[in-house]
Amino acid sequence: MLTKKGKYGLKALVDLAQLNPGETAFITEIATRNNIPKKFLDAILLELRNAGILRSKKGPGGGYSLSRPASEIHIGQVIRTLDGPLAPIRCASRTAFEVCDDCADPERCEVRRSMTDVRDAIASILDNMTLEQFVENDGNFSAAPTARAPQSAHTA
Repeated sequence: MLTKKGKYGLKALVDLAQLNPGETAFITEIATRNNIPKKFLDAILLELRNAGILRSKKGPGGGYSLSRPASEIHIGQVIRTLDGPLAPIRCASRTAFEVCDDCADPERCEVRRSMTDVRDAIASILDNMTLEQFVENDGNFSAAPTARAPQSAHTA
């Protein structure tokens, strides 16, 4: 599940992506426009800056801006930066793998195999979604055709 930290980070990035080229925004402005607690946003934007997603400038004309075009910022990177691995459980993670305490054989574990498929599906979407697409589509993005529920004989 996306945490508040991840959600607020995405909202702040959307806000910054909508600025004109060369413009910056102060934390207070971003926080006010998006109803985000300023102190929490301070920490979030610092993490995004340290990850190379944002840049900051002090003084008059200062503030935060994207470090590169929104078309080059992938949502998967943002979420990993703020919330950690995309896998729903540690044993399904590529970057933070840990064997479960109750698991005798991770290679044969059905739960792990299923959650690895979930991780791959999530990563496939988020790693191919750019901030530009996220902004243009108001958060609606489809990397693949949506799956349809099977129809019964009565509804077909």
